[in-house]
Amino acid sequence: PGEPGGEAAFARRIDPEREPGLSPEQRRLMAEVERAQRHRALQRRLRGRNTLLALGIGAVALGIYGYTFYSVSQERFLDELEQEAEAARARA
Repeated sequence: PGEPGGEAAFARRIDPEREPGLSPEQRRLMAEVERAQRHRALQRRLRGRNTLLALGIGAVALGIYGYTFYSVSQERFLDELEQEAEAARARA
């Protein structure tokens, strides 16, 4: 709170290349932690996209399945063939 700009000391971003007093090991560790954080963020984003994609594909598959059942239940061509066959038998 007492720092200029209104940022607390713990929230200040540190540039490892310009920060004096950091050993090469500390710089390497900071770079490794940042890389791991970026990787976790990417995985979270991809997991969300994959979930949405799976839900979309599932919805399309269920829609096709439902439409197929609906359209097959509307078909009456077999009934018409049976009626014609009965009429032909009755005439014979």
